[in-house]
Amino acid sequence: QVQLAESGGGLVQAGGSLRLSCAVSGRTFDVKAMGWFRRAPGQDNEFVAAISLIDGTTDYADSVKGRFTISRDAAKSTLHLQMNSLQSEDTAVYHCAASYYPVSPPPTRVGEYRYWGQGAQVTVSS
Repeated sequence: QVQLAESGGGLVQAGGSLRLSCAVSGRTFDVKAMGWFRRAPGQDNEFVAAISLIDGTTDYADSVKGRFTISRDAAKSTLHLQMNSLQSEDTAVYHCAASYYPVSPPPTRVGEYRYWGQGAQVTVSS
């Protein structure tokens, strides 16, 4: 089992920044990729960003490229998502997820991730 716990969500004005963190614990030695997904009200879970733990390759949704950055602090077993230039369309619950898929670039589909955190609310006011 792998446990994931997000933190860092909140309310921010459009154009502002937030940094999400995801603490990772448990049986992590088989985890090959980590990702961030988000779900806005009434919408499906949407891929945001992912990082391969094999070679550090990252991938981003087109809607967040150039604004969001995914990173990993291996020593602290923590995943981060730095979100800049936030827009109202970024309002959603953000989930971190862990995958066993040993591929690079990292997987981007919901079904390729085995473990999920409870989520952190991000609200961007316009």
